[in-house]
Amino acid sequence: MSLRDASAVAGLSRAIQLSVAPVFLLTGIGGLLGTFTARLSRIIDRTRLLQEAMERGNIAQAKRLKAVLIVQRRRLFLINRAILCATVTALLVSGVVAVLFISAVAAVDLATIVVPVFVLAMVSLIAGLLLFLLEVQLAISQNPPRYY
Repeated sequence: MSLRDASAVAGLSRAIQLSVAPVFLLTGIGGLLGTFTARLSRIIDRTRLLQEAMERGNIAQAKRLKAVLIVQRRRLFLINRAILCATVTALLVSGVVAVLFISAVAAVDLATIVVPVFVLAMVSLIAGLLLFLLEVQLAISQNPPRYY
């Protein structure tokens, strides 16, 4: 193996090392997206049941159910935005991995691109988690725990 080949292998090895941490982050984001979409599905199912009950109920029930539906729509909005933020995070982190890999293989310093993109990814992740927290708090306020 020539010195040039050894240098290329070392560069590739470094690219893989730099890419490993963001890939673990992507795995975590995938888990979050699974949780978020499961909640979205439950909110949609509950909204459908409430709409059907509203159509079958009397006027007093319809008014009460309409208030509950308003909360459900707010929850739907929040979890949808959380999914959007988590997806944007995954895209940005994927971009960081690609740029890190290109940077290491091409031996070009692209830190001026990586740093702001990674910071944006973290801001997006924070926003998604805050939206998720708001949605959970709204769900809890709609269904307070019962103590026996």
